[in-house]
Amino acid sequence: MNRLLTIAALAVGGMLLSKQLGKSRASGMMSSTMDSIDVNVPVSTAYNQWTQFEELPKFMDSVHEIRQIDDTHLHWRASVAGKEEEWDAEITEQIPDKRIAWRSTGGVKNAGVVTFHKITDNTTRVTLQMDYDPQSFEEKVGDALGMVKLQLKNNLKSYKELLEGKGQETGAWRGTVPQH
Repeated sequence: MNRLLTIAALAVGGMLLSKQLGKSRASGMMSSTMDSIDVNVPVSTAYNQWTQFEELPKFMDSVHEIRQIDDTHLHWRASVAGKEEEWDAEITEQIPDKRIAWRSTGGVKNAGVVTFHKITDNTTRVTLQMDYDPQSFEEKVGDALGMVKLQLKNNLKSYKELLEGKGQETGAWRGTVPQH
């Protein structure tokens, strides 16, 4: 009986996964994920730390390196579905203590925004939304199984632990990038 239930569960799971993969391929649309975390630091501290792009690999598990080319351009090197990928990204909007938005300009197609919301003087809600375009079969399976959402959630948790552990940011860039 247990074996029959296991086989039935696997069959249903396979059908749902197949349906999800077919839907994403047919629509041609990017996938999207979003999550938030409350960090026990002032909003300026949370924002300032995020502007230290070259330090993002300290809490983003799959990110190996980020090189900041200039105030609005970054080069990323990260693992995507177990494969090392590189891409360039452009900051499309940056408002101190409010938001940082980006989009890729080559390589792995992605875009997103991180926003900072003052909850109290010493608590900030950080919300990260990311749109991405899974290409390979492995990326599509990972997307369908919610692996990107899980990675995002774990990265936010690591960001919280890193920042609360230090109690202060390691640097800051307070410039503004007008939306474009």
